Amino acid sequence: QVQLVESGGGLVQAGGSLRLSCTTSGRAFSRYTMGWFRQAPGQEREIVAAIHWSGGVTYYADSVKGRATISRDNAKNTVYLQMNSLKPEDTAVYYCAADIAGGYRPLLQEKYDLWGQGTQVTVSS
Repeated sequence: QVQLVESGGGLVQAGGSLRLSCTTSGRAFSRYTMGWFRQAPGQEREIVAAIHWSGGVTYYADSVKGRATISRDNAKNTVYLQMNSLKPEDTAVYYCAADIAGGYRPLLQEKYDLWGQGTQVTVSS
């Protein structure tokens, strides 16, 4: 069974940086569109960033645009989310997700077939 495993979360001060990683056992990772989502307490899950399976197209939520970079290393079956200039409002559980059909509809959560267990990011002020 294909799994997604996130890592890299933690506690960081405002203004700091984190790099989240998501590794999958899926052999067809290079054909998956990947997304990063987050959910803060009491709020709905929202998209943070997404990257097409080709790596050539990316999407960023307005809230992180200019502060986040999504990238992938298909040789390592890994997608990354680099977050800089972190703010307390970035505090959330971050999830990676995979659209194994290879489509690219980053905003449609229902298009993502696989989800990781999440990693907590806490930004202190």
